[in-house]
Amino acid sequence: MQRSIPAARLVRIILADDHALLRSGLGALLENVEGVEVIAEAGDGEELIKLAEALDPDIVFTDIAMPGMDGIDAVGHLKQSRPAIRCVIVSMHGTGDMVKRAAAAGAAGYVMKNSSAHELRQAIDEVMSRGSYFSPAITALLLSPADPGPTDLLTSRQIEILKMMARGLSTKEIAYELDLSPKTVDAHRARIMTRLDLADIASLTRYAVKHGLVAI
Repeated sequence: MQRSIPAARLVRIILADDHALLRSGLGALLENVEGVEVIAEAGDGEELIKLAEALDPDIVFTDIAMPGMDGIDAVGHLKQSRPAIRCVIVSMHGTGDMVKRAAAAGAAGYVMKNSSAHELRQAIDEVMSRGSYFSPAITALLLSPADPGPTDLLTSRQIEILKMMARGLSTKEIAYELDLSPKTVDAHRARIMTRLDLADIASLTRYAVKHGLVAI
């Protein structure tokens, strides 16, 4: 028999994903978990922070790649402003670098988007009772040496510019958004390509998607 959360202890959850359909799918799975209530949904990291700080949920389930502030940055912010909230990453990206970035930011758990209702139930139980849940496959990634990821190879500014390039923004648009000169943006672009050993925008976009920096 599957163990369920005691009915007397309603667990309040906020979902964050920039795809409404995926939020609906996750919400539908959570409807099958007894003792759980989805109290709000967010489409990006900034909205997630506002909702979490206003509603004070027990758990946040968040994707990584979202427009503007991504899920890992939002987790890091909530770890400082609302440390009692347990943040669980729900992602299609399961690379060692991504998992370690999430754990370093303060994520209490990490599950894949193809997880079953049973695993989501287990994650909620473990996060509420023990403070964390990482599936065996994810735990193995945490313990294994990871290839250098974006945070190892690029500065925070370069990662920000890489995200914008991958979203299709031009040099002038990036310069305007970040209050930089186009020449400075071009210099960053050249350094990014050199450090990642990539030669064109298509390759940079694939890299950004692979590492969860932008949504597909």
